[in-house]
Amino acid sequence: MMRKLIAALFVVALCGCKSAPAPNTPFAEPATTERRAELRSESRERRTRSNSAESSAQPGDFDFYLLNLSWSPEFCTTHPSSPECASHPGFVVHGLWPQNDSGQYPENCSNAPGPANPQSDTDLMPTASLVEHEWKTHGTCTGLAADAYFRTVRKAYHSVKLPTDLGNRDPNHLVSPNAILDEFRAANPGFPAQSFALSCGNNQLTAVEACFTKDLQPEACQGIRTCRANVIRITPQ
Repeated sequence: MMRKLIAALFVVALCGCKSAPAPNTPFAEPATTERRAELRSESRERRTRSNSAESSAQPGDFDFYLLNLSWSPEFCTTHPSSPECASHPGFVVHGLWPQNDSGQYPENCSNAPGPANPQSDTDLMPTASLVEHEWKTHGTCTGLAADAYFRTVRKAYHSVKLPTDLGNRDPNHLVSPNAILDEFRAANPGFPAQSFALSCGNNQLTAVEACFTKDLQPEACQGIRTCRANVIRITPQ
């Protein structure tokens, strides 16, 4: 009787154990710092964009570019070991995304080869893995070759003048999203007033976006979600 009881308890214990995830599931992938950063980047993109991705779009078939400038200090509070955090940057380029006026956007448009040397663009984007991710997800939809795409990203980034003291604020100071956007508008008087949008999460500044025509002229954003919080904090640099 005792042997049967022990055997039954052993079976119950085995049934209660969860099997390990299969190798092809996302949970089996090691949670490296760069992979966590990439997943968080994808989450930020979903917050910024108001509609869904178009998986059947053709390269070059979009209306305008959206330049996303991620506020690195906010990211580094939860990812201090990320390579970008060592130099304590302010805004870093997350990506230059093809976008449509409807709010929809193309992704993963082709299998075109990526940049010849992803590491060479880490002065622009924080990691080589992000460079590769941005090319595959967004760059392939531009109709440009990889190296030409990243030259375009660089040109868009250098056309935006950043407010100089944004990272020197009191972290307890609350500010409206529109007040931050006003600083960008003041620093970039040649841009239309609605060229900038702001992304936030948990009442923290996460990114500022700028909209450009396909030939990189600043234009008013269409179909872009901007932060709806009344006030947010700016993580100090």
